[in-house]
Amino acid sequence: MNVKFLNPFVEAANEVLEAEAQTVMKRGNLTLQKSSLTADEVTVMLSLVGQVQGVVFYGMSVATGLALVSRVMAQQFKTFDALAQSGVAELGNVITGRASIKLAEAGYIANISPPALIQGQSVTISTFDFSRIVVPLSCEFGNLMVHLAVRESPSNARNANYAPVVGGMAMAVGELGK
Repeated sequence: MNVKFLNPFVEAANEVLEAEAQTVMKRGNLTLQKSSLTADEVTVMLSLVGQVQGVVFYGMSVATGLALVSRVMAQQFKTFDALAQSGVAELGNVITGRASIKLAEAGYIANISPPALIQGQSVTISTFDFSRIVVPLSCEFGNLMVHLAVRESPSNARNANYAPVVGGMAMAVGELGK
């Protein structure tokens, strides 16, 4: 993964959490992982397609998720119910949306998928041949692990709707039905 794709996500996480949760994030040491991801108690997953392709994961404990959404939504959440889940997923969505704007400003257009929320510690998620940069962030509410498995799309991708297909084949999304 090219490190030039890292800063937009770290900056976006800091900006969004400072604005929405009134907290300052502290970054820990980065690591590069090639193995499958073992999910935290709560993991938000979003995909990117376009000139940058891949997946970003935001992992945290249930307690951290509850504390963040309690602050953002200005109400106390004691259980990780549907509204709390939606709030955590939306935080991941807003961070990734902000990062995609920063990528576009640097000349890399990428669209993002809607967020998916994975619950359950020790769920294994494979990013196949994408290495992941893991960025630990911490604040008063707990830890947020940002996993970035993104790269520049191959030059043979013909448009911004390029999507990788498992097995090494790739095609434009508009050609899937042909």
